[in-house]
Amino acid sequence: MTETVLLRPGHRMSRVIKGGWQLAGDHGTVDRAQAVRDMEAFLDAGINTFDCADIYVGVEEMIGDFIADLRRSRGASVANTVCVHTKLVPDLELLERIRPQDVEAIVDRSLQRLQVERLDLVQFYWWDLSLGDPLEGLSALRDLQRSGKIANLGINNWDRSQIAPFVDAGFDIAAAQVQYSVLDRRPAGGLSDWAAGHDMQLVCYGTLAGGFLTDAWLGKPDPGFAFENRSLVKYRLIIDEFGSWNAFQELLRALKTIGDRHGTSLSSVATRWVLDQPQVAGGIVGARYARHLPRTLEVFDLTLDEEDHTVLNAVLDAHPGPQGDVFALEADRTSRHGRIMKYNLNTRPDDKVLGADD
Repeated sequence: MTETVLLRPGHRMSRVIKGGWQLAGDHGTVDRAQAVRDMEAFLDAGINTFDCADIYVGVEEMIGDFIADLRRSRGASVANTVCVHTKLVPDLELLERIRPQDVEAIVDRSLQRLQVERLDLVQFYWWDLSLGDPLEGLSALRDLQRSGKIANLGINNWDRSQIAPFVDAGFDIAAAQVQYSVLDRRPAGGLSDWAAGHDMQLVCYGTLAGGFLTDAWLGKPDPGFAFENRSLVKYRLIIDEFGSWNAFQELLRALKTIGDRHGTSLSSVATRWVLDQPQVAGGIVGARYARHLPRTLEVFDLTLDEEDHTVLNAVLDAHPGPQGDVFALEADRTSRHGRIMKYNLNTRPDDKVLGADD
């Protein structure tokens, strides 16, 4: 049976979340119509939660079309069971001049794209906390929460030192979306314990490292960085932080050994490991189409035992992986991790929401 968790009263989310980043640009060809149609199969299987963002080009619109189709074909009661987690990520170049009305314009645009009257969860991210007034930005979201346009607030890619001032200022932060996998265990460095003491749960992306933590890569030679898919470049860098390509293959073999014991895939083992970590509410899995659904659902039939953890910990103890705060490597815009980021995707040439001087 599909596992769910109550993030806040009235906000029940599936513990596996259908990701949306892989449906955006820079991730290869997407059959848009098929992807929208297949969302219904995920919902019917119990995966009611969909992750997207204002800066994932075209993804809010795709989910909005799905919700509208569902409303027409099966009624509002079924359409209302869809839980959407979106984000608000103002452009880096606008941080010093963004205004509350700009924040509201982004939220209104997400409401329009998603074809809903209220956003279930808006996860806030500010590229550089030294620029502009992030407190005013999050305050604008809280005002929109109070007016009914937003149900719950979350943050994205911050560690406890970045989140704490906002919590201390009285913000109710329901969730922190962070990267978490057997390759990248930075949230265990203090964030998960801190979150437990502040009624905050973790929503995790990168659980399968953009597809690297799957059988497809087992036994394969190091591809280097010759990828057209930006997601693969990002997670190939994380593999470097974990250790050598040989160390990564050692990890895949351990996951495969455990999967074979249970008659399941190594990717299901990797996802289950994340879901079992303290304070984790859910993991985002980037399954584009319904054909990936059976493999995605395997995780709910899997229980890792002491022998499994012994096999896996033999590798993890030898390779601690990326160190430091959550997203610290990526937040350094001069680093290999930071240089592949796109910092100004919110304002598009044909969609002038932000930055007007009048």
